[in-house]
Amino acid sequence: MEKLKYISMLVSNNSGVLTRISGLISRRGYNIESLSVCKTADDNFSRMTISMYGDDSMITQLKSQLTKQEEVTAVTELLEEQSVLRELLLIKVQLEACKRTEILEICAIFNAKVSDLSKHSMVLELTGKPSKIDAFIDVLRPYDIIELARSGVSALHRGQCVIKSLCK
Repeated sequence: MEKLKYISMLVSNNSGVLTRISGLISRRGYNIESLSVCKTADDNFSRMTISMYGDDSMITQLKSQLTKQEEVTAVTELLEEQSVLRELLLIKVQLEACKRTEILEICAIFNAKVSDLSKHSMVLELTGKPSKIDAFIDVLRPYDIIELARSGVSALHRGQCVIKSLCK
């Protein structure tokens, strides 16, 4: 059964690595749901976090193919219960004076903050698990969403486990 999976990789911080990794994934017919990339504490490496739908055998096969890439140092699957997963959402909603209080109450429930306020719109900011982001968007749909942007999932193993040691 396909479900949302998270793959984290430590890769060389070189030009073109992102293109090669995303190309490898797309050539095999897999669709990337989200992709987050950043330099690590060591400037020679970047961390890539990819979320995608797949079953266990597909993820095992993909991890094997990624591990064979010269610029990939480590690949691991992040399980939700053993990881901290966070995403950033910026969402702009149409602002009618009579709805302002309702929207602010929703923000309080989700711990979202107002990042920008104008006469006709409000930009809200929320970080959290992807499921929390999805729920917030669903609750705001009746308030006329003008536009939104999501960062993609950033994730780390909980506890002492680090990607360099590939602990399980």
